[in-house]
Amino acid sequence: MAIIDSAAARPDTKLARAITEFIRDTESDLLFNHSSRVFHFGAIAGVHRGLRFDRELLYAGAMFHDIGLVAGRSSADERFEVDSAHAARDFLRSHGVPEADASTVWTAIALHTTPGIPQHMHPVVALVTAGVEMDVLGLAYSDYSDAERDAVVLNFPRPQTFKEDIIQAFYDGNKHRPDTTFGNVNADVIADKEPHFHRGNFCGVIRTSAWQD
Repeated sequence: MAIIDSAAARPDTKLARAITEFIRDTESDLLFNHSSRVFHFGAIAGVHRGLRFDRELLYAGAMFHDIGLVAGRSSADERFEVDSAHAARDFLRSHGVPEADASTVWTAIALHTTPGIPQHMHPVVALVTAGVEMDVLGLAYSDYSDAERDAVVLNFPRPQTFKEDIIQAFYDGNKHRPDTTFGNVNADVIADKEPHFHRGNFCGVIRTSAWQD
């Protein structure tokens, strides 16, 4: 396997090993490998940016960020990001992680599909989103060297069908709760799979509100 720079390597701690085992047993290969790449791309971005960040908390945020898409881990009426954030916080609390750190991870996961905000927040919050945006959207792709990209993908394979596979995973994890996609990117996913999907409209909500003016 290609070697990932030690500054962006998975932390070798009891908590990190427990996270790996839990996510490995819970998620598909698609989501496990994606989440692993999110961690490494996020950590590499942190090194590039000269940020000081807790690799253990970044690992928790990256590995749990999509668990709310998994059957049995998703609710009927919360955004999948919130389900994922709740799962991470509960796991960290059960392993004795301080509440402030668990809250940071919660925020990182809850905001990872909300562009334009995380980069101005705590480094763990910023870097979870950076990793997601790199692996899913290819944002800042050219900021990573060929060697960096290759090392991550060789350790955690990104199949040729990944783009369509991840869209399908987003759809499968959200199709039972379309109302939770109002105002966020997951509405695009459902609209892509269901051409007659009628997404909520912000202006429509204003115009039909209870206010008589």
